[in-house]
This record gives sequence, structure tokens and C-alpha cells, in this order.
Amino acid sequence: MHSIKKIGQNFWYITPISLTDRPILGMVVGSNKTLMIDAGNSKEHAKYFIKETLKHENLTPDMVVLTHWHWDHIFGLPAMPDTLSIASAKTRKEMEKLLPFSWSDEAIDERVREGTEIEFCAKAIKEEYQDHRDIQVVLPDVTFDRRMEIDLGGVTCVVQLVGGDHAADSVIVYVKEEKILFLGDCIYPKMYAEKVHYTMKETLRLLNELDGFDADMYIPSHQRPWTKEEFRQETNKLRIIAKYTDLCGGDKQKITIEYQNYVNRELKEDELETIAYFVNGY
Repeated sequence: MHSIKKIGQNFWYITPISLTDRPILGMVVGSNKTLMIDAGNSKEHAKYFIKETLKHENLTPDMVVLTHWHWDHIFGLPAMPDTLSIASAKTRKEMEKLLPFSWSDEAIDERVREGTEIEFCAKAIKEEYQDHRDIQVVLPDVTFDRRMEIDLGGVTCVVQLVGGDHAADSVIVYVKEEKILFLGDCIYPKMYAEKVHYTMKETLRLLNELDGFDADMYIPSHQRPWTKEEFRQETNKLRIIAKYTDLCGGDKQKITIEYQNYVNRELKEDELETIAYFVNGY
């Protein structure tokens, strides 16, 4: 089940659900305007979050910003016809490619066979849309190229295109006064590929860019929020494994030995998985 949680004075979020791939959605409430972060994977997802977060004010958000084009972050947009939607120009371009798609089981399965859809997402879509399949892709109202700042009244959101392996159109939202960095999926590996993977160069570039934000809390879309220390541990893991991938020429066994020597303990499942992703991307 979902729960609604609050960080600081102005930021609410809904916890993720892995079975139907519902990500975290955020809500930044200023004295003048309200900004929602991501539209969710269905109208039901979006409506539930809006109702539970803004029920005392009986409001809908004034704006919603999309962190990237993947279905679980955009399919809830039709639930907000009166909300101004914002995305990077790259995100809009990727969303336009989805317009001709049919979302029947047969059509989804065919795209999985072709390699344009992945099995994990196909299963989650079928799970989220069991009773009906009225999926409609709504394009964003406003696009930007690189960066924009939104003043909500007493709280400012910096929306910045950062890219990354997961999706080249990935955008982060930095809530300045709260020192919260909403990461979306930017720190995750590339899923829409023959093999799930990280690349060394792109990972290190992204991490350097994220380091430019002075945050105390970090919100990755499909996990619980991270403290500054937890974020540092996560990014340190990615940096060190990227380094050993380079030094060991993508040799999985050598990378594993080097990294194990570095941490001086048995490796955890997520560390072994990360090594595999870097090997795949080498």
C-alpha cells in the first residue's frame, strides 16, 4: 500500500509500489503555487496522490514537471487536464514516439518480441491496468532545453536536464529552500537495451553534475529517500566500480576481486548486480 510522507515544510511524496512499478511522486507546496513532480503511471495513481496530499485544501497542482519519458512517470497526465505540464524538449520528443502505440496485451507483447518494450514494464502495465486499458499519452504544454527555475512563493524549484544512462532526457528537481534533490530515475542503469547496463563515462559525468547541488535529502523514484550520507555511499559505489571496470578492461572476475579488496568484506547483492551492469556496458 501507498503512504503519503512529508519532508521539511513544503515537500510531500507518495511511497513507491514495485508490483505495478508506481514510482515516488513529489508535491512542492509554495504560498502561491503548487508543483507536482511526475504524473505517475496511471490516472488512478495521480488522482490518489493529489487527493491524499491536497485533500485539506481541495486543490489540484498548478504545475507538473515530468522527470523523463518512461511510462510509469507520464501515464497519469490525463488526470490533470487543468494543470500546466512541463518537460524537457527531449522528453516531449520521446513521448511523441509513443502516440501511435496500442496498449492491448497483444500489442505490448509484440513490442517485447521486437525489443522496443521490456518484459518488466510489460508485466507492470498489465498489472496496473487490469480492469481497463484506456491509456492516453498527453504531451507536455511547456518545454525547456536545459534549466528553468520556478518560484512557488517562498520556495524555489530548479528543474535541470542531467541525462544519464537510464534515460538521456532525465531531469532532476532541486527544492532549494528544503535542500531536497528529486533524482527521478537518473541514477539507475539503462533498461531499454539488450542488456541492462551502466557506462563508465556517462555515469561519472552524471555524478559530477549531481555533486553540484547542495542537498540534505535525495529522492530516487523507486526506493526510499536517501540522506546525504546514503547518497554519498551509493555514488561512491558507482564511482569505484566504474574505476575498476576501466582498470580491469571490463573483466568481471577481476573487477569483483578488486572491489571486494577495496571494501574488505563479502559483496552484497546490489554490488554484484552493479558490477554486472558496468561489464554489460563496457
